Amino acid sequence: MHLPSRAPMHRAVVLLTAVAAAVALTPGATAPAIAQGDAMTVDQVLKMPKIDAHAHIGAVSPGHLRAFVAFLEQYNLRWLNICVGGMDWGRLSRQIGSAQALHAAQPDRIAWATSFTVTNWGQADWAKAANATIDDGFAGGAVAVKIWKDVGMVLKDPDGKYVMADDPRLDPVFSALAKNGRTLVAHLGEPRNCWLPVDQMTVDGDRRYFAANPQYHGLLHPEIPDYESQIAARDRMLERHPSLRVVGCHLGSLEYSVDELAKRLDKYPSFAVDLSARIVHLQIQPRDKVRAFLVKYQDRLLYGTDVQFGRGPAAEGADPTKALARLAATYESDATWFATDQELALDNVRAGFRSRGVALPEPVLRKLYYENARKWYPGL
Repeated sequence: MHLPSRAPMHRAVVLLTAVAAAVALTPGATAPAIAQGDAMTVDQVLKMPKIDAHAHIGAVSPGHLRAFVAFLEQYNLRWLNICVGGMDWGRLSRQIGSAQALHAAQPDRIAWATSFTVTNWGQADWAKAANATIDDGFAGGAVAVKIWKDVGMVLKDPDGKYVMADDPRLDPVFSALAKNGRTLVAHLGEPRNCWLPVDQMTVDGDRRYFAANPQYHGLLHPEIPDYESQIAARDRMLERHPSLRVVGCHLGSLEYSVDELAKRLDKYPSFAVDLSARIVHLQIQPRDKVRAFLVKYQDRLLYGTDVQFGRGPAAEGADPTKALARLAATYESDATWFATDQELALDNVRAGFRSRGVALPEPVLRKLYYENARKWYPGL
């Protein structure tokens, strides 16, 4: 979950100097009125209510939490803090406890998604235990439950066969979610670049990530089911559970082609996707085709970043200013690309690469940034 470096950092830092002194918005207060029209400025996007529908919060001190919440208020943001790590119950249980506590402390700014463990996979009561963890999470305010890429890429049966997303033993969990009207957040598979040599990957961000995380570089692990197998298993899961509401993380791992993603959105009406960590893959595709896709599927796309706060070495003791400046730069860069037709320099693609913004109309921007997350995650 790498955080790309984005410009312009200078403006982000200037904006952040006011955060510490900013007067907090009253919880539930109405945002300032924004003039209606076909287009929005970057400043208007940054001021309107927004939900980052895919983010992660680690261990934070009380002082850092205050600075972070002030940042969310400054940018009129609400975060969906997503728990991950089904192969490590100890790690996941700590995440769940932290996420629930953060939501209880800041319910107007921090929402959360729970997950379930597969540590006890293969035991007779594993599905019962998974559903109990999910029920406990929703009782504590969770609005979704995540399935992670350890299903399909890490989890194995005793015979060495990988457990895929369409495994019937997962059905009791999926069926219970559908019955209770709950949303599954599905990070299944990886970008197609994962199965390419590093020098053939389409963006520098992926080149850096997989060079640093070879355990997830599929090309280096031919024993792991390939890209097509991951997508096919996910699609079969969607077919078998048509009433299950699913948000596919990272453009549903179909980031390389809006045409391929459109086919799934047409076929599976209960399937939506977030854009987290994959906006760059839209930016390298033909601009007019991408804009038409964003407008046509405006009800099925959720803004998200996959950014992190409070994670990494010594995060608790570090000055949060630089971390918050990076977040601010990300939000400003994204708003510029979505709301205007300005050209942006994108060093996470490659040095010197530029992409012209898609200048989405106001109704589409409001759905992308806010309304769709509220619809696809009831209770958010």
